[in-house]
Amino acid sequence: MGDCLLMISSKKVLACLLFIAALLGIFSQLASATTTQFSVQGGAEVLKTISLATDDHVLIKFTIVGQTESTIDFYVADPHGNVMAEFSRQGDVRYPFVCNEGGDYVLHFSNTFSPESKLVTLDYEIEHYLFGLPQMLFLTLVVVVICVAAVAVFILMGKPR
Repeated sequence: MGDCLLMISSKKVLACLLFIAALLGIFSQLASATTTQFSVQGGAEVLKTISLATDDHVLIKFTIVGQTESTIDFYVADPHGNVMAEFSRQGDVRYPFVCNEGGDYVLHFSNTFSPESKLVTLDYEIEHYLFGLPQMLFLTLVVVVICVAAVAVFILMGKPR
């Protein structure tokens, strides 16, 4: 009888560990942050594309370093090519926005006004939202509700009749 209970107990522990591992795998995909550096040659433009879903909260930050002038022209285009935001001759930008429509958004870094190369350090963060809540919070609430329900079922099944 004791061995049987030990086997059941170890199976529950294994199931819980697998459940936790699956949740960690899901949670690791909820938000993304990217940092990259690239050069924009004098007289050129560099495009960076990010794929977004509706209601994503995005924060774009970048810093420009040049030899004599540390500025660049920057604008963001939505999936239809419409300019959402434009920054002329900026060296340090912080631009947050909420995505109204899913698709590919294009970040344009234009150095057409200068003959010298510019180094761009770009950081962008994307946080996904579900039903108006950050996806991480929403899934945490779902997990809490499932755990409370599982504990309630366990307690009710364990009571003698």
